[in-house]
Amino acid sequence: MLKTEQAYLAIVIGASAGGLYALSALLEKLPADFRLPLIVVQHRSKDHREILEEVLQSKCKVKVKQVDEKERIEDNCVYIAPPDYHLLIENDRTFSLSCDEYVRFSRPSIDVLFESAAMVYRNKLIGIILTGANNDGAAGIKTIDASGGLTIAQSPQEAQFPVMPEAAINTKGVKQIRSIAEIATFLVNIQDE
Repeated sequence: MLKTEQAYLAIVIGASAGGLYALSALLEKLPADFRLPLIVVQHRSKDHREILEEVLQSKCKVKVKQVDEKERIEDNCVYIAPPDYHLLIENDRTFSLSCDEYVRFSRPSIDVLFESAAMVYRNKLIGIILTGANNDGAAGIKTIDASGGLTIAQSPQEAQFPVMPEAAINTKGVKQIRSIAEIATFLVNIQDE
């Protein structure tokens, strides 16, 4: 168990193919008073505007919402990147949305979120890579690790699509490999320290 004095201030999560199931399984285990903000990029079609948020909210005790431009990041909330926008975190801990080019065929890109979050939160950040069928998030995991943050990948053996966690692990930037249930338990314990 890590020793903390408010060791972490935010959690970023990246998911792609199979992500709805993985995110549901993770978020449903968090208590209603889960303190840290969770900021999520899930690759999805731009035609599915708020379906993901509705499904996750039906399973989650913590408030789930789609990010708004310039919104201030608050504790006790799950923030979801809107479809077809890159999600960035600004130095004043507000969100910024961008229509810049696709990164690794994705918008929103996990790498874009993770890299901007690492610049703001540095060693107070947890980065988590879940199931997916591409390598988005691998560069971002490396950046979080280099900034002193904690990096976790879903066990590829458990992931519905193991390519994304495997790509992150192959960077040598992942510090922990865990099942969804183990990640959830770890996060609950981390916030209680």
